[in-house]
Amino acid sequence: MSLPEGTIIRQAHVEDIPTILHLIHALATYEKEPPTSIEATPEKLLKTIAFSPSPSSPSPSPSTPNISGITPNRPARCLLLFPAGEKEAVAFAVYYYTYSTWRALPGIHLEDLFVVPEWRGMGFGRALLGELAREVGGMGGGRLEWNVLKWNEPSIKFYKGESVGAEMLEEWVGMRVDGEKLEKLAGKGIDSR
Repeated sequence: MSLPEGTIIRQAHVEDIPTILHLIHALATYEKEPPTSIEATPEKLLKTIAFSPSPSSPSPSPSTPNISGITPNRPARCLLLFPAGEKEAVAFAVYYYTYSTWRALPGIHLEDLFVVPEWRGMGFGRALLGELAREVGGMGGGRLEWNVLKWNEPSIKFYKGESVGAEMLEEWVGMRVDGEKLEKLAGKGIDSR
């Protein structure tokens, strides 16, 4: 399936923060999460996403903070997709870089991919994945990976289909430490007894 002519995929600019936040809220609604589960704010997005310079913004002055480079505090990137003639993005992909020790190669982990429901079926999700795959190839990387909720059968079917061809990893289980448990773990220091 080819994209409608005039569709634009580009890295997010600082000016896109309201759009990104809107898409995060739409994703939470799709995933049946309450609005209170979203901790993202414009200020937090500004501090944690490595934005591309806006073509309309003047060259940064020495006093302007660098918001375009990946740093430990700004590890994420965000692709936005704009259908032809639309001023607002209808899909996004938030991702960060990874590393495979066995392959000794970089890669990309897709944190979130979301297409507004009324814009699905037009190849936008596949186009965003294709853009990320090209980025992996361009950096000489080894893989593009992501997680999907077990109940999300439409997405699983899409990812496993011929268009994408992803393989489900049955032997791996996702693990997470956050909130108070993260603080407790951090407080243990080196002595792991």
